[in-house]
Amino acid sequence: MENTILENSPNEHLEAETIPESFSEPISDSVFNKFFLEVASLTSFTWRFFKEVFKPPYEFNELMKQSFLIGYKSLPLIGITGFIIGLVLTIQSRPTLAKFGAESWLPAMVAVSIIREIGPVITALIFAGKVGSGIGAELASMNVTEQIDAMQVSCTNPFKYLVVTRVLSATIMLPILIIFSDAIGLLGSFVGVNLKGNVSTYLFFSQIFQSLEFGDLAPAFIKTIFFGFAIGLIGSFKGYNSYKGTEGVGKAANSAVVFASLMVFIIDMIAVQITSLFQN
Repeated sequence: MENTILENSPNEHLEAETIPESFSEPISDSVFNKFFLEVASLTSFTWRFFKEVFKPPYEFNELMKQSFLIGYKSLPLIGITGFIIGLVLTIQSRPTLAKFGAESWLPAMVAVSIIREIGPVITALIFAGKVGSGIGAELASMNVTEQIDAMQVSCTNPFKYLVVTRVLSATIMLPILIIFSDAIGLLGSFVGVNLKGNVSTYLFFSQIFQSLEFGDLAPAFIKTIFFGFAIGLIGSFKGYNSYKGTEGVGKAANSAVVFASLMVFIIDMIAVQITSLFQN
């Protein structure tokens, strides 16, 4: 009995060591294939959107409804975030500029920072967290309860009614929300400047408008359109193609936020590179 135990134990030890190595390659291949399948599915989904968006009938009522829910309902959160960004950025930048005797440049520096980069990106991330997850969870729950299948049976195009309207609403409303966020952020900066000083409203905003150029405004506004399109498209894609079951709703909402936020940074990086090429 002891001999058989001694003979079998090395084999068992070897098998325990070789099992993880045998499974390492299929796991890496499955992740690799899953990534490219996801990219292919998203590409097909995007192509279908562009085909459906120009075909009648047009769902104007649903578009207005989604614009109200996506835009107006997000305005309080966006406004509070913009005000805090302007206030905190001004308070944190004042000591550094004071060391170099450039405290008078504070309004111009904060304005350029908010309008060029901080305002659009932070607002888009907040938008992705609120709207992207909401679209993903809503469409995923409709998929779980078979409402999308019921729309297809009733001769209604669910893609046009659910996806096209939400993507267009996100694309239209995010640039408008970012304009409000930048304006409220500048008001927050004005409050931050006057916490340890006394700057008039005319002097503050005159310095801001003197420092801003068309090259600061146009690229920042154009890239927000792509931010909104990417957030709405990814949220709709994750929700529309979610797995059945309640677990699929949570995964759709979570993955929509993660991938939408990642796309915001990727689009911003590309926009910065393109802008720098034109400026040079």
